Amino acid sequence: MSSQKVRKVIIPVAGLGTRFLPATKAMPKEMLPIIDKPVIQYVVEEAVASGITDIILVTSHTKRAVEDHFDENQSLEDWLKKQGKTDLIEQLQRLSKLANFIYVRQKGPYGNATPVLNAAHLINDEPFAVVFGDDVYTGAIPRMKQMIDVYEKYRNPVLGVIRVEKNEVNRYGIVDTAAQVEPRVYQCRDVVEKPSPESTPSCLASAAGYILTPDIFEEIQNLKPGHGGEYVTLDAVRSLMKKRPVYACEIEGEYHDTGSKLGWLRANLKMSLERDDLKDDVRKMLKEL
Repeated sequence: MSSQKVRKVIIPVAGLGTRFLPATKAMPKEMLPIIDKPVIQYVVEEAVASGITDIILVTSHTKRAVEDHFDENQSLEDWLKKQGKTDLIEQLQRLSKLANFIYVRQKGPYGNATPVLNAAHLINDEPFAVVFGDDVYTGAIPRMKQMIDVYEKYRNPVLGVIRVEKNEVNRYGIVDTAAQVEPRVYQCRDVVEKPSPESTPSCLASAAGYILTPDIFEEIQNLKPGHGGEYVTLDAVRSLMKKRPVYACEIEGEYHDTGSKLGWLRANLKMSLERDDLKDDVRKMLKEL
């Protein structure tokens, strides 16, 4: 049983972001701002706050802006220095020093299992996290930290799950739990993809990412394409459940699906109402609307 800590996260960011066209024609969807920070920065900062040191971003040729965002920009810093905006310089310099950033170009068949496999050579024999570049969680304890804590206790793969309404289960992979082992932690029996409200085994939706072990790569390599010809990470995890225990961690906090227009808009409004420099003006604006 490995005693290694979870130090690495794989974040797939190669998607085309078609739900936000034409905005995403020339700009990655992960660079859409929530107020004054791009979505991907919230995800990276959460990973760092959870103890992650290596951020592996699986990108495409259209995602150079994501790479540039976490790089140094000396000409911009020089201009800000001339303007006396030292606080902004500090913010920019902090970005490139958040973690070790590794960029891998996505290659292979369609589906979210492909970017995980693309980064296999960077994992060695370590446990690692997988989260998605447009899923933002807010709360007292970072979502990834909650999942890592469960992994470190049970030393087996962990699904991050959220509790959804029964009439929403047909939008998610829903966990069939074998047993609740402690508050908000369950051992998994199976995952049912998009069940009807009448047939769903629970209301725990796989929507918060994973803590995985290196044996997942063999399961991904043996995957057959699922619905729409996709190779899906959750299908590989489901296969792994037949060979070893897999746990589900019910996330405490708020999930913002910034990959949808309403989710992105709601995240902007919700977070602006939580900021001291904006909340009064935003409340006033909303009343006027």
